[in-house]
Amino acid sequence: MTYDFLQQYWWFVVSLLGALLVFLLFVQGANSMVYSLGRTEEGQRKVLESTGRKWEITFTTLVTFGGAFFASFPLFYSTSFGGAYWLWMIILFSFVLQAVSYEFQLKKGNLLGTRTYRWFLILNGIVGPLLLGGAVATFFNGSNFIVEKASLTDIGAPVISRWANASAGLDALSDPWNLIFGLAVMFLARILGTLYIMNNVDDEDIRSRASVRLVGVTVPFLLLFIAFFVRLLLKDGYAVCQTTGLIVMEPMKYLHNYLDMPLLAVLTLAGVVLLLYGVVRTIVSKTYVKGIWPAGVGVVMVVLSMLLVAGLGGTAYYPSNADLQSSLTIANSCSSEFTLRTMFYVSLLVPFVFAYIAYVWRVMERK
Repeated sequence: MTYDFLQQYWWFVVSLLGALLVFLLFVQGANSMVYSLGRTEEGQRKVLESTGRKWEITFTTLVTFGGAFFASFPLFYSTSFGGAYWLWMIILFSFVLQAVSYEFQLKKGNLLGTRTYRWFLILNGIVGPLLLGGAVATFFNGSNFIVEKASLTDIGAPVISRWANASAGLDALSDPWNLIFGLAVMFLARILGTLYIMNNVDDEDIRSRASVRLVGVTVPFLLLFIAFFVRLLLKDGYAVCQTTGLIVMEPMKYLHNYLDMPLLAVLTLAGVVLLLYGVVRTIVSKTYVKGIWPAGVGVVMVVLSMLLVAGLGGTAYYPSNADLQSSLTIANSCSSEFTLRTMFYVSLLVPFVFAYIAYVWRVMERK
């Protein structure tokens, strides 16, 4: 195993975890629509009981995603999580708020009342996907940070990277394209949440209301995602010059990546087809309720391919708009070869982790 292979392998693992996380945001999507899916108190309780069996898997995947980034690409972790801390802290706080709300919403004598905790769940269902989508969009649009490369070899240097302004990451929301992708992820979470509830809750009233809501969230998602994706293919990208190693702007870099890696283009196209199949068949057929599965697989395929395009093919996956040469690539931000090699052998246990998650999922479904 070469060092290059290990870098690409771990970028694939991180990308796969990110793709699974986006799929699992169906919990947030369903929670954000609890009052529109459940017309009565009983209906709302059914929706939250259904998502309440899965929220821990979503939260665990989020933590694992961050942990994998820390272990394999520590410079990204210190730059983004350390520099853009307000953005990540708001995301984390919204997920903690979700956990607290699930725990206390039905407790007798709780201080804030059931309705308040349900609004907290709605807040997490909106803020979590929106900000996560905005954070991922910076992989293509860049962030404002500076890496002090001289500090990389100075053991006594306390700071390696810093944010170029005082926003601590909130400036990502000032880029309209980050917001567009964030809104697309939020509506995607609602699509997945609606499909999940239709499959998981055996209630005709909820299913009929969900079918109507599904149309209302699919249309804005398609408009937002198509706009972002077309612009992504046409925009200048952040490329690594093969001769000098410097970061340069390359016209239509991400389109070139798709053309140079046709498997990822096929993966994206197949994912979109599966997502649309799951949505359209659910809308058209009154008896089909398993749309979450083809749609979920499709979402994982599309997000995985987009993240791979962001980091492979000589591309800077975390560009800096403040200093172009501070942009991070999988080569200049990864751990040592020894660390990546050791983690590679540990990662062979990952299939057992997935098997455990599948087992826990099935057990929760029986409750």
